[in-house]
Amino acid sequence: MLSDLLMWNKIGRIVMLVAKRLHISPIMAMDIFYTSKTNERLHDPNDYLYLMGDLYIVDDLILEIQNR
Repeated sequence: MLSDLLMWNKIGRIVMLVAKRLHISPIMAMDIFYTSKTNERLHDPNDYLYLMGDLYIVDDLILEIQNR
């Protein structure tokens, strides 16, 4: 599992990429991210999503949003 600092940085990068991709504010992107199953998976040490690249996780989150 990533340290808290590395996870914090990773989440920040993901949120900013989501905001840019969806043309929304970072605050709105943060709300979308923190209420998603992708966020839960990212924090699950048995899922290993935290090992994937930021763009992969962003794509996963966008697919989740589209399938809601």
